[in-house]
Amino acid sequence: MTEAMEGAELCFPLLLNSSCKKPEPPGSVTLLFYIVLSVISLLTVTLNLLVIISIAHFRKLHTPTNLLLLSLAVSDFLVGSLLIPVEILMTATCWMLGDVMCALYYMLPVIIITSSVANMVLISVDRYMAICDPLHYPTKVTLKVGTVKVLLCWSYSSINSVFLLYDNLKQPGRYNSCNGECVVNISGTADLVVGFILPITVIVVLYTRVFMVAVSQARAMKSHVASVSVKHLKIVKVKRSEMKAAKTLGILIVVFLICYSPYYCVSLSGQDILIGSSNEALMIFLMYFNSCLNPIIYALFYPWFKKATRIIVTFKILQSNSSEANIL
Repeated sequence: MTEAMEGAELCFPLLLNSSCKKPEPPGSVTLLFYIVLSVISLLTVTLNLLVIISIAHFRKLHTPTNLLLLSLAVSDFLVGSLLIPVEILMTATCWMLGDVMCALYYMLPVIIITSSVANMVLISVDRYMAICDPLHYPTKVTLKVGTVKVLLCWSYSSINSVFLLYDNLKQPGRYNSCNGECVVNISGTADLVVGFILPITVIVVLYTRVFMVAVSQARAMKSHVASVSVKHLKIVKVKRSEMKAAKTLGILIVVFLICYSPYYCVSLSGQDILIGSSNEALMIFLMYFNSCLNPIIYALFYPWFKKATRIIVTFKILQSNSSEANIL
């Protein structure tokens, strides 16, 4: 009878491995941790939903740059609505859906995280073209081109998830130490290069170039602003708005680097990443927290987001022709 009760404490006790034991009732610190994560999840969903509604509804926001922000907001929304709640459950309970579903589930976070990284790269390319080639930017970067970029971004993310999880999909459960555990292995080197080093190199190179051009343009505008015509003043205003957008998106990328770096620093040691282990959980949650910070950055630096949010929460969005409102 005692042995049966001890076995009941395990998820599915084929192996007497302590890592597979059913978690004890949460203490005060653990409970507080779950509450904080739940609040972050709720904030992430709410704020990113506001971004999605704003960009999708208001015609003035239908620009190639905002289309990339919309794609990023969708990724962040999925993090808050799916990934964080499931991660909370997996830290508190055992996995009940089997090894195949475990491997398939982990494709979802890989797709979403990869798409976030790819969106950051596309945003950097967009700002580079807007600042460094302003004359050809409106003709080269259209809504149609932006739509193609977003589709390629998500297609690449899906293919990359299959590549990174191929061994786990081929032989589900091969890294589990007991039944009721859901752990997959990702090649640290491959994930580090494809998911971090290459994208960050592109981002840093492009934003370094953007910064240099922005500084030179600021000096030129300061020295010539007194002698330009009204027509040229409009061009100066456009350039200033583009540089302001570049600054805001630069902050977005810096916050992204801060949140993602700890996870990828583990890969620098050459170790493979055991997704689902307790050591990896905190780094994953820090990555997910980035999805909550992005819309907060929009709220702080984008006046249009504040105006759009005000229209949405006061239900003025339900009025006829509200999509034509000038919120820029």
